[in-house]
Amino acid sequence: MVHVHGFGLSGRYLLPTAELLKDDFHTYVPDLPGFGRSGKPPKSLDVAGLADAAVRFFDDREIEKATLVGNSMGCPVIWEIAYRYPERVHRAVLVSPAGGIHNQPLRRAIRQLAQDGTREPGKMMQVAAPDYLRFGVPSTMRLFQALTRYPMLERMHTLRVPTLAVIGSRDPLMPPPSRVRELSRASEHHVLLVVIQGAAHAINFSNPGELANVIRLFMADKPITDDPTTPGLARTFEIYRGTLHPQAHPPSPSA
Repeated sequence: MVHVHGFGLSGRYLLPTAELLKDDFHTYVPDLPGFGRSGKPPKSLDVAGLADAAVRFFDDREIEKATLVGNSMGCPVIWEIAYRYPERVHRAVLVSPAGGIHNQPLRRAIRQLAQDGTREPGKMMQVAAPDYLRFGVPSTMRLFQALTRYPMLERMHTLRVPTLAVIGSRDPLMPPPSRVRELSRASEHHVLLVVIQGAAHAINFSNPGELANVIRLFMADKPITDDPTTPGLARTFEIYRGTLHPQAHPPSPSA
């Protein structure tokens, strides 16, 4: 299982969820080139370039096929990997997919990020601020322009692997869950759509228990249920299961 970070960030904020899954899956949390403490590439990479870099990481670690768990910009990177290298993707988990028309132009995305910052745990800024400063303004401008040109809806419709999409009900970077469900129903899909009530954008950091529980259920093709061992106000529920997505197996009587 490979976790793919978002815009301007390193993989550090993905660790709370990744650590909860490490006993279930052989887990990797890389920093893509130019992010976090990874080296700068000779030229700025667009989404396709980041996808190629991720696959080179697979090759370096001798990973033939992986389940990919992305947050925010990590989701377009996963779509591109699945499009260009379908044989390398077992399943896809898209958490708070961002970078589409709802986040354009840049000033709107900045306002959304500022609003989201007030909804995330305080410790998230301690992780994110150094990463954003290290990434820099020029890299931010170049990558945002690349994201605006990326054919997200086209790529989403080409996914041919079981896919879990997880959104937070308080995420200002995402359309309302009702709109996301409407878009999902527009065509046949391999997508399972789940909402975590009360979560914002960085679900991998803010709600790791709920997210890890949903990912385990998704990987086992079990019905999506709330995790009773994770206290708090967040609640998890399924709002759409694509016609091509594997049907959930009810729990066995002995479970």
